[in-house]
Amino acid sequence: MLLAWLERRTGQPVSKLFDIIAGTSTGGILALGLTRPNEAGQPAFSADEMVALYEREGSRIFSSNFWHKLRSLGAIGDQKYPSKGVDEVLQRYFGQTRLSEALTSVVVPSYEIERRMPFFFKSESARTQSTHDFPMWQVARATSAAPTYFEPARIDTSHAGDYWALIDGGVFANNPAACALVEARTQFPDAKDYVVCSLGTGVLKRRIAYEDARHWGLARWAKPVLDIVLDSVSETVDYQLRQLLPPGSYYRFQTSLQRGSEKLDETDARHIRGLRLLGEQMVRENAPALERLAGALTPLNNRSVVPAAVPVDAGPG
Repeated sequence: MLLAWLERRTGQPVSKLFDIIAGTSTGGILALGLTRPNEAGQPAFSADEMVALYEREGSRIFSSNFWHKLRSLGAIGDQKYPSKGVDEVLQRYFGQTRLSEALTSVVVPSYEIERRMPFFFKSESARTQSTHDFPMWQVARATSAAPTYFEPARIDTSHAGDYWALIDGGVFANNPAACALVEARTQFPDAKDYVVCSLGTGVLKRRIAYEDARHWGLARWAKPVLDIVLDSVSETVDYQLRQLLPPGSYYRFQTSLQRGSEKLDETDARHIRGLRLLGEQMVRENAPALERLAGALTPLNNRSVVPAAVPVDAGPG
């Protein structure tokens, strides 16, 4: 919704406002959707239309049948949702468009679980190396393969019988703003300054009382420690960029979630409307900073501008 405001304010699509767009999980889906070309070579989707994707398709993405629910036991015995729903939605939105066709430079993190290494999908690499070029829908599927929610994505390589086994990039790049800045410095080494716009998807701070935690074991710590790791990684990137970039070059937009609104797979209409209202509030409360950002983006004046679409790939943060 913040990007939709920028598009209306500047009269330009996101793909023309920024030189590089980085996104993890939900942010990766947005980055790809906003840079996918139509037959005329223009953006296939506006930011408003990407908002509509979540309003219309959430129940399809997070859908399951009785037998899968029985087998998964609430994500204890198997992934919480079969991949059929999310695969069909992504294929319908991205078709056969490939990463190399992105309208501007895109960086989408994922993680390779068999080779145990970070994996970056980059449109710049895809344009020059066919082995790095993949269908956009597969890239979107890989970066959003949240553990316990969906099974890992398997993407065939150019070598017969070989493949990449990929999960949600949020396990290491929950906030990809630093990845975006590094990519900008690599692509534009002679640029004298960089403007970074980092977008969060909401954070819910749960107080952990000492008297409770001091007696916790593995079972009680499992969920809280994951939330702590994801939040702290994101906040650390925010801190680092505030120290690295001069005033006026770094914009971070984040909001607080109410308890109950942080569930990744909640698709109830009232919940979705609540998130929309939070988005509207976020725009209102950040109006002065958004106006300054819009001024910095139009025109670019040969400045390298790096947005980092920053979701909590498998939840808020």
